[in-house]
Amino acid sequence: MTTVATSVSSSSSQPPSEAPATQAVSTQATVKSTPPTSVKACERSQNVLATLRGAEPLGHSVYLSNRGNSIRQNQGILQESYAQYAMDKHHGTENPDGIINMATSENKLCYDLLHKRLTKPDMLYISPSLLQYSDWRAHTFLREEVAKFLTHYCRSPKPLKADNVVVMNGCSSLFSCIAAVICDPKDVILIPTPFYGTQNGRPFHLTVGKLEEGLKRAKQQVIPVILMNPHNPLAEIYTPEEMIAFLEFAKRNELHSIVDEVYMLTVFDEHVVFHSVLSVDSLPDAQRTHVMWGMSKDFAMAGTRLGTLYTENNDLLEAMAQLGSFHGISGTTQHQVAQLLKDREWISEDFLPENRCKLKAAHSYLTGELQSIGVPYLDRPASLYVWADFREYLRESTFEEELSLWRRFLRHKVVLSCGQAFFCSTPGWFRIVFSDQHLHLQLGQSVVSKNTPELSAGEDPEILDVFKALLQSARK
Repeated sequence: MTTVATSVSSSSSQPPSEAPATQAVSTQATVKSTPPTSVKACERSQNVLATLRGAEPLGHSVYLSNRGNSIRQNQGILQESYAQYAMDKHHGTENPDGIINMATSENKLCYDLLHKRLTKPDMLYISPSLLQYSDWRAHTFLREEVAKFLTHYCRSPKPLKADNVVVMNGCSSLFSCIAAVICDPKDVILIPTPFYGTQNGRPFHLTVGKLEEGLKRAKQQVIPVILMNPHNPLAEIYTPEEMIAFLEFAKRNELHSIVDEVYMLTVFDEHVVFHSVLSVDSLPDAQRTHVMWGMSKDFAMAGTRLGTLYTENNDLLEAMAQLGSFHGISGTTQHQVAQLLKDREWISEDFLPENRCKLKAAHSYLTGELQSIGVPYLDRPASLYVWADFREYLRESTFEEELSLWRRFLRHKVVLSCGQAFFCSTPGWFRIVFSDQHLHLQLGQSVVSKNTPELSAGEDPEILDVFKALLQSARK
């Protein structure tokens, strides 16, 4: 892949979603013949990651196709960090010295509410139709409930239609299928990355100008642009005016817009209102605007594997339906999700208020501790994570140093996500997930006291002190 350092990335691979095995797929906007430092660092990190897991760098396998070898070898930082965590998970009694996961964007704050609701009698239902194949877009009853749910919570000016809904086993599958039906080999996908800048006093902020620059420099045909609102990993919330400007840019250039709103209800400041593009009276190009949402973030149900797509493009709907047999959801799960989505009273009066309250408290706790040790961060009232600035603690401003910092955190039994995993153009930024049980963080205090080894060769005592302070604070 060839690239240019703009705030928009482009990729001929399928776009990423937020799961342990994704995200590092995207690259920066293509044009130059030499990859930027961030891409070089990610390429070099492959051998480093192999060393971390005690293995030789992956070579070519005679048992796989060229594509299979490419897939096998494409393990990035997010995948490796999750693999390390999976082998050594912290547990209060069974593995108290294990790794604390502050990297995976999962909401672990409301399992009590979910357990109570998901074990009610209306969830425990089996019928012959649920045990048989369904429409590969999902059962009609589920698509109807998704349409009603999105109409209400996206504040659509008119009722959304069940026939315009596709449901698959997660937003990753939706991304994959959309790419398959609208992109050809070597087409380019524009993806905003955490580009550092000072425009309007807002670092990393996406503008139409940055989109225009990325499009201008791309030599290949550009098919879609991916817009995530609220953003991952920045937690930025775009205004309706900004989103309309992005969609008008796409219309001018005849680009599909894939709008990912998977965090739309994960806004925990009561003074901040999220505006879905489905709330717009008239989209600039409805035939090329496709809106995604899922259960993993807003309902803390990542394991349910359910993502939804809303589009008015019948051609795309028909093509997606042909791929649905590879990405179906069990009938019993479809029934449970439909029951949950139709329970408007529980969602609005029980779950959302409690979830927002817990998220706000956890966010305030983590950001307060970051402030106390002098680590800057982007203060945003949405999502499950904080984008924190550790540039001061890099020996030099390189992605190799950032990777070294990430490895030190891992050695001290905490896993975070470093900026190059998201193709940030500036080294030293980390994403820290705060949506975990406070009790779990308190138990982590004992891990810190037992797992603070002596300085390894070459480690800066000042940097190690910062690690200790952050980890101890985060686990209190």
